[in-house]
Amino acid sequence: MAIVFISRSDRAEDWLEGFRAAAPDEEIRIWPDVGDAEEVDIAVVAKPPPGELKRYPNLKAVLSLWAGVDGLLADPDFPTEIPLVRMDEPGLSEGMGEYVLYNALKYHLRDHLYRAQQQSGDWTPQERLVARHRTVGVLGLGVIGRYVCETLAAAGFNVAGWSRSSKSLPGIACLHGPSGLQTLLAQSEILVGLLPMTEETEGILNRSLFDRLPRGAFLINAGRGPHLNEPDLLAALDTGQIAHATLDVFETEPLPAEHPFWTHPHIDVTPHIASITQVDTGVAALLRTIGKVRRGEPLDNVVDPARGY
Repeated sequence: MAIVFISRSDRAEDWLEGFRAAAPDEEIRIWPDVGDAEEVDIAVVAKPPPGELKRYPNLKAVLSLWAGVDGLLADPDFPTEIPLVRMDEPGLSEGMGEYVLYNALKYHLRDHLYRAQQQSGDWTPQERLVARHRTVGVLGLGVIGRYVCETLAAAGFNVAGWSRSSKSLPGIACLHGPSGLQTLLAQSEILVGLLPMTEETEGILNRSLFDRLPRGAFLINAGRGPHLNEPDLLAALDTGQIAHATLDVFETEPLPAEHPFWTHPHIDVTPHIASITQVDTGVAALLRTIGKVRRGEPLDNVVDPARGY
C-alpha cells in the first residue's frame, strides 16, 4: 500500500517532511514519480491534473488538502465511485477566523475611512461604537463558518449565521432558508461569504442580495470566486449601497493584471490566502482518515458529489 501526493500548488517537500515525522513507516510517493500505480491505495491531492486520478485502479479514497472540492468535482474523469474526503483540520478554521475577524474589525473601526483621511490631512472623528452594536452576518455554517461565528462573537460582535438547512450554535442567531436569508441580510452591516460552491450558490452575491443589505454595508468574500457577480459589486460600490469590500477569491485566479478590482479605491484584494491548510494539523487529520480507510471504518467529511460539498 502506498500514498500518492499530487499537488500543483502546495509544496510537496513540506508535506513529505510532515508525513515522515508523524508516520515514518508510510510509503509516500510524490507525483509525478508515482512508480507502480496499482500499489497506490490513497491519493492526497490539491489541484491534480484532469484525469490523473483514474490512473490508480486500486484507489480506496481521495483526500483533499483543501476544504473546497469544487475543482476536483469539475474533472469529468474524477472517480466519483471512490470516497472523496474534504480537509477538516483546526488550522483551516483558525486561519479563516483570523482573516475574517481582522477585516470585520477594520470595517467596524472605520479604518478604511481613516486611511483616506490621512492622505488628505482630514481630522474628522468617525462614529465610534463597540462591537456589540455591530451585526455581522455569516453566509455558510459549515465547520469553518461555525468557527468564524464563534470567533466574531468572542470579540463582542452581534453575530447571525445562515445556512440552507437548520443549524444551531450557542449564542449565535442561526437562520436558514429563503426567509432566514432575508432576515439576516436586513441586519448585516458586515456580510461574510463562506458558502460552498454549488449550482445554488453560484452568483449569490449579486445586486438583489446587495440591495437587501443596510445601505453602506461591507462585504468580505472568502468563500468562492464564482459566488460573486463582479459587475453587480462594482455597481453597488458606485452607488454606495456597498461601502467597501474585501475579496480573497475570484472568478479567475490569479486575478488578471487589467482587472478593475486591483485599483478600485473601495476594494481590498488578497491572493486567496484567507486560510491555508497547516501541515502539522493537516497531516494528523489525513492520517486519521487513512487509518479509517484501511480499517474499513466509516469516514467523516465525505463529499456528496450531488450537493458539491
